[in-house]
Amino acid sequence: MAEAVAELADAGAKRSRSALVGWTAALVSACAFGTSGAFAKPLLASGWSAGAVVAVRLGLAALTLLIPGLIALRGRWHLLRSHWRPLAAYGVFGGATAQVAFFNAVQYVPVALGLLLEYLGILFVVAWVALRSRRLPSRLTLIGIAVAIAGLVIVLDPTGMVGLDARGIAWGLLAACGLAVYFVISARPMELPPLTFVAVGLAIGTVTILLAGLVGLMPLQAGTAAVSFVGATMPWWVPLVVLALVAAAAAYALGFVGVQYLGSTVASFVGLTEVLFAVGWAWILLGELPGPAQLLGGLVMLAGVAAVQRGQAT
Repeated sequence: MAEAVAELADAGAKRSRSALVGWTAALVSACAFGTSGAFAKPLLASGWSAGAVVAVRLGLAALTLLIPGLIALRGRWHLLRSHWRPLAAYGVFGGATAQVAFFNAVQYVPVALGLLLEYLGILFVVAWVALRSRRLPSRLTLIGIAVAIAGLVIVLDPTGMVGLDARGIAWGLLAACGLAVYFVISARPMELPPLTFVAVGLAIGTVTILLAGLVGLMPLQAGTAAVSFVGATMPWWVPLVVLALVAAAAAYALGFVGVQYLGSTVASFVGLTEVLFAVGWAWILLGELPGPAQLLGGLVMLAGVAAVQRGQAT
């Protein structure tokens, strides 16, 4: 009897540690992803195309993670061959498609609406999990989904947006599909080390964008003009380095770890906090102050995320 109690206690402690690691990785990842809009916006305004920004961002991130990824692989090259399908899906959809589509969307619609459209992808994740398991989410999970989406709408405040461009809507929905693939693929059990998987996946995403540019499917335009943040001018390469190291290398690597520990459904809703971090970074770097409604929406969103986590745990 005592041994059974000890085993249960040990199992509970392991679950608690796993949850702590997963939540920490997912939240730090969301914070890192949240910097992308603030650092990419000045580059786009200076003449860079969305494809060029994402290609450099993913390419530098892949190079940064390549050496530690190869070390972690330890010569087990057969793992790359056996995981080529999830690697390709992660790179093409979770990396290239999601990022390029989002940056293209915000050229036609407000950033708030672009984010709202992209994060519709979490509904696709819930639907996919339900179809795969042939089981509907629990009532608490469904309530949490509704609350989190309501909080997201409050934060982004898409009301009053008139004359919306259909191209922006289409790009935003494509970004949602890419985001859904990112979470679903990241949640799959894999033998590949996380750093190896992310490095190779981002490299595939980079090659995809470059090939699309070479055949004329998307423009790849870059420049060397200085960019401005809250009145301060800096060289063009500074935001690119931050995008590569923080908003790509760190964000994707930690995001992968978070999804592995939390699962695709919970991790996708924790990823909603990226919106809050994006608002904060825009305030700090671009001088775009958040309003009371955004703060209220943030609290509502976090309550919804907590309900989803609770619902998935029961």
